[in-house]
Amino acid sequence: MMIVIMGVAGSGKTTIGSLFAKELDWSFYDADDFHSESNRTKMSQGIALTDEDRADWLASLRKLIEENLQENKSAVLACSALKNTYRSKLQVNEHVKFVYLQGSYEQIKTRLQNRPGHFMSAGMLDSQFEILEEPENALIVDITNTPQDILTIIRKGFNL
Repeated sequence: MMIVIMGVAGSGKTTIGSLFAKELDWSFYDADDFHSESNRTKMSQGIALTDEDRADWLASLRKLIEENLQENKSAVLACSALKNTYRSKLQVNEHVKFVYLQGSYEQIKTRLQNRPGHFMSAGMLDSQFEILEEPENALIVDITNTPQDILTIIRKGFNL
């Protein structure tokens, strides 16, 4: 199984994804690590990525998912996956499950303002919410829950 923890920057994807993978003794991947240097530079300059910018990134993530599933390895991937088209590229088969960490603009902006040193600034949040297409086929979890409660909700949601 591949569980993709998705949502806008600051929703807690990396925190929840890494905790969940550790709890299950699964591999954890952060999609941010797969961005090209040019994408990182654009984002650090406050320039929103285009679909074209994301194409190679999504292809590398799809390959990662395919490899894990072919090797029968379960893993967790923290990935924004903001648009339906992005998620469809990652939806290799029925073993790929999505968890949407849902929060308000205000909640997430506050989180980003308190997160120094990350290439995604609070100013970029507008572009994330502009392109966000909330998923219909995902386990939706409110980020006002504690991290431990979120992990419990995910475990119950997928019978893990």
